[in-house]
Amino acid sequence: MNSERAFASLKARFPAWADVLAAPADAVADAIRIGGIADQKAVRIQRILATVAAREGALDLSRLHELDDAAVEAYLTSLPGVGPKTAACVLLFSMGRAAFPVDTHVHRVAIRLGWLRAGTSADRAHESLRDLVPPDIRYDLHLALIAHGRTVCRAQRPACPTCVLRDRCAFAGARVPAVQ
Repeated sequence: MNSERAFASLKARFPAWADVLAAPADAVADAIRIGGIADQKAVRIQRILATVAAREGALDLSRLHELDDAAVEAYLTSLPGVGPKTAACVLLFSMGRAAFPVDTHVHRVAIRLGWLRAGTSADRAHESLRDLVPPDIRYDLHLALIAHGRTVCRAQRPACPTCVLRDRCAFAGARVPAVQ
């Protein structure tokens, strides 16, 4: 994944978060270029780091492990540029908590499957799916929906005729005749 490569590149170039904060924004952007919209993300990363340093007195968020999920999410979303998806990614992938990030693929597939109404905002989708998806399957379902959204249920030219979920999908049902 490009985001993983961008993070690896960032950490290779700047081993400590203090190094990222002290670096010129364009150097940070160059380090994460592979992840896309690097110039915007570099500025945002540095703003977040500066905010954490000001609030915590250090670039250390280890105290978040002592908080419940709602408190961690509230703290993270109070940081500049951090929304529900990013907060849920931190909870799920960095903290091992049963969060459910809703990215563009998860959002699209959930709407097409009828789990969400068409037009549901990303923020509302996050809240609804968090309540809908059982905690013990959130990690695996998140990854599966992303993979499905990237390879089968694409935004443009979805592969409905070959989709294993087509019999359970209103979107596919409206597009593809039933297989006899």
